[in-house]
Amino acid sequence: MLRRIKFSLLVMGVLISLISTCFSQENYSEAETEWNPPSAGPITASTAPLCEKSKLVIQPFFFYTDTRGVFDSDGHEDSLPAGDSQRQWLGQISLYYGITEKLEIDVSTSYQENYVKQGGLSAGYGGIGDTCVTLKRCFCEENGRRPHITGLLQIKAPTGQYQHAAPGKMGTDLTGSGSWDPGFGIVFTKKVKPFIFHADAVYSIPQETTIDGVKTQYGNYFNYDFAVEYFFPKKGLNLMFEINGFKQGGTKEDGGKVADSDSDSLAASAGFGWSNDTIQTLFGYQKALAGKNTDVNDSVFLTCVYTF
Repeated sequence: MLRRIKFSLLVMGVLISLISTCFSQENYSEAETEWNPPSAGPITASTAPLCEKSKLVIQPFFFYTDTRGVFDSDGHEDSLPAGDSQRQWLGQISLYYGITEKLEIDVSTSYQENYVKQGGLSAGYGGIGDTCVTLKRCFCEENGRRPHITGLLQIKAPTGQYQHAAPGKMGTDLTGSGSWDPGFGIVFTKKVKPFIFHADAVYSIPQETTIDGVKTQYGNYFNYDFAVEYFFPKKGLNLMFEINGFKQGGTKEDGGKVADSDSDSLAASAGFGWSNDTIQTLFGYQKALAGKNTDVNDSVFLTCVYTF
């Protein structure tokens, strides 16, 4: 646990130091402020700039995830037993629409294929996951040292299957949590040529739900992301590096706390992008670095952005 905290603080310190150093520069010109290279953005972190009024943006995501083990309640990594495996194909579609120049609505949903092999048995299932609706409001646009700042309100709807699991499916048919999760957060973006920095924090409050007849209250959870994009002199090419953090309190069932149900995780992503004014793409790899009561995952991802 202490190692995870130290690593998180180290990463945050490095990013804050980089951003602070960049903000202290005095050579902000109007041309640099208007520098706006096209890109698909980070893979997980939000971006503060909104899409233009009456513009519709479509962004599909594709993930292949291999689970190589679990982080136990002490944060130790335990590998899956020999011969066991767990993997997932996930496709997500996100739609962004500019209501006004300062207001945007986003809708994201997913379809997943889950596969498990355990103790000589195997199972698989495909289904719709949960859906998230987000309203983003721009508070101030980037100007000189000031970053672009956007607030958000969101709610996750339980559109995935979360109960009545089939015995022969080994849990692969559970694709959602079953709770409505309202949340709120803030997003920052700052351009310092040839870099663009992003940071966000979102706090969510799951509502009580009933799963297979049991009253279930998931713990509140907190997501935070830090990302930086580097743009090559050759137009259209960029690199992306990102840190993703997650922390959630314990679960209660019928009023009693479930042992070892709290969790946290820390992951890192790196990707390569190619973009032009019509379409933006990003391909990369995401790796779990640390965690507690959560899976140890390695993922390959691909996304692209198209604006109508």
